[in-house]
Amino acid sequence: MSQVLNCADARMLFALLLYGELSFDEEERVDTHLDGCAECRAALERETSLHAAFDGVAVEPAASLLRECRADLTAAIHLEHAQAQRPLPAHSSRAGWWERFASMLGGASILRPVGAVALVALGFLGARLTPLFSERFGENFLTGTSQAGIARPSDVETQSDGSVRIVVDETRQRTISGNLDDQRIRTLLLEAVRDPSNPGLRADSALLLSQRAQSAEIRSALVYLVGHDPNDGVRLKAMEGLKAFASDPDVRGALSRALLNDANPGVRTQAIDMLIPGADDRSVPNIDRALIGTLQELMLRENNASVRQRGQRVLEAINASAEIY
Repeated sequence: MSQVLNCADARMLFALLLYGELSFDEEERVDTHLDGCAECRAALERETSLHAAFDGVAVEPAASLLRECRADLTAAIHLEHAQAQRPLPAHSSRAGWWERFASMLGGASILRPVGAVALVALGFLGARLTPLFSERFGENFLTGTSQAGIARPSDVETQSDGSVRIVVDETRQRTISGNLDDQRIRTLLLEAVRDPSNPGLRADSALLLSQRAQSAEIRSALVYLVGHDPNDGVRLKAMEGLKAFASDPDVRGALSRALLNDANPGVRTQAIDMLIPGADDRSVPNIDRALIGTLQELMLRENNASVRQRGQRVLEAINASAEIY
């Protein structure tokens, strides 16, 4: 006999229940407890509402956020290293404002979390202000770097001859060239098709990768785009790249799912054409029963007249009913 859950144990499982991660026995035990506990039912309703609220929030980060965060982190690491390696000048009777600030943040353990937040805020502001200075004082301000990079002084020191020595931490964009057989280029393109903030970049990268779709890795990336990319144009580009591999089981599965679930009628039409060559001229060869069932299901749910007609012509060409029995 399964162990009866108390309220605390049941509530510990609510999150897993909502994500569908409980085993059948665990879910049954939770349901049994909920049947007899009004307070836990109310608690589950509150948690369900909270999950729904989180699911409804869409966060669209800026395209440059990852690059800027990496630049800020690199600058902070270099700054910390420079501070650790460089002793205070002998003529300085007391530490400068930065040393006092860093000491205050690092000295007391209770201030360390606050210090971390402060450093992140400083890095964020620095990344934003540097381009402003560049615009105002010219492209060559701060050691000749352009806005394609970020430059930040990390150490200033007067030399014995009266000159000034400045240590500048900087990051720059790089340009990498090569053909599609270059593994570096392919790796970067595979990363680019996963960029959530730039559909143009994803579409261009998918188009380039489609030239090497004979690679299982690239084909898998294109299949993923067909089923998951939020941009219609990117999904169509990925499907174009998979045309020569429409007989591949993974590709056919992605196309069948797109046919039934994609919100764009152009994508659904393309899926029919790829799954069933000759759909336009009625010269449809024999097709498997699973695809017939997919087309019949499409007839039940399709609202677009053009897509319905296309599916209807295929079913008529193979003497199949448009209805599911």
